Amino acid sequence: MEISGNTAFYAGLSTIQTGQNRVDQAAGQIANTTIERSVTSQSSEAQADRLRSVDRSQQSDLTSNLVEMDQGKFQVELGAKVAKASDEMLGTLIDTFA
Repeated sequence: MEISGNTAFYAGLSTIQTGQNRVDQAAGQIANTTIERSVTSQSSEAQADRLRSVDRSQQSDLTSNLVEMDQGKFQVELGAKVAKASDEMLGTLIDTFA
């Protein structure tokens, strides 16, 4: 009988990596939005009126980015649980100490 690599463990690691990438992307977008707002905050009144509509869309973007960060966090946590459970199961199905 041949035992291949522990696919559940690698699936957990892949999930962790995907979650980290999701958090990184959302955090980068939040940082870019914050920089854009600070640059445009010193504009004239006419420009401020035009930017108010943009601020509303950026506010919804900020909310969606925060949700993405939370989802990424949960994805990392669940991937870690899968990897840990898989690691704990290794050796329990087959008596490796015999």
